[in-house]
Amino acid sequence: MLRQRTAGQMAQARQHFSFDRILRSPGGPLDAVCAMAERVARYDIPVLVLGESGTGKELLARAIHYASPRVGGPFVVENCAAIPDTLLESELFGHKRGAFTGAHEDHPGLFQRGDGGTVFLDEIGETSPAFQVKLLRVLQEGEVRPVGGVRPVPVNVRVIAATHRQLEQRVHDGLFREDLYYRLAAVTLTVPPLRERVADIPTIARQIALDVAAELGHPGAGLPDDTLACLMAYPWPGNIR
Repeated sequence: MLRQRTAGQMAQARQHFSFDRILRSPGGPLDAVCAMAERVARYDIPVLVLGESGTGKELLARAIHYASPRVGGPFVVENCAAIPDTLLESELFGHKRGAFTGAHEDHPGLFQRGDGGTVFLDEIGETSPAFQVKLLRVLQEGEVRPVGGVRPVPVNVRVIAATHRQLEQRVHDGLFREDLYYRLAAVTLTVPPLRERVADIPTIARQIALDVAAELGHPGAGLPDDTLACLMAYPWPGNIR
């Protein structure tokens, strides 16, 4: 019974996060990105997703995971810009009891919790060179060393990284390690901003209107043409978000 339920949940998640659920117009810029991502998904290689904040980089990463052979494994997320390096190392690689003040018990890191699945590292461009060295070693050796630990722990994960930065420029400026960049960027996908895919706006707007109307008990609500024209004329600096 457990096996059947797990298979059903997996199928439901695969459908919910499929590339078809990424709203876009046929033949538009995002359509080409999704087509490439769907082809890449079947190969167990790192992917680097570039794009402005709010363009849907995490949604694309989830679609890659659920279209990949790792679909049965976990999809775990860390925003590398949200916490300082000292805590980021513990969050990703774990720590042992007593490793630092407040470490009252062993803590498995994100890479251990994502074993067999996909680790999504958002805003990878915000990490320091010192942390980048440690991450590079994990990717090279396929193992993590928890903070305060003496033995490495093997992990089997696929890494999808994302950033709104131009990593090639940061490599040129000495802010991002070149060897780590090439480890992460086996395939690079760029999600275009919403202002460059105006044809997608009516599709997105109508779906949001339908979802909100259904929540409010007014199914079937639509958007008039003049409203859509107004939305399409706006530059959307925050993109989808």
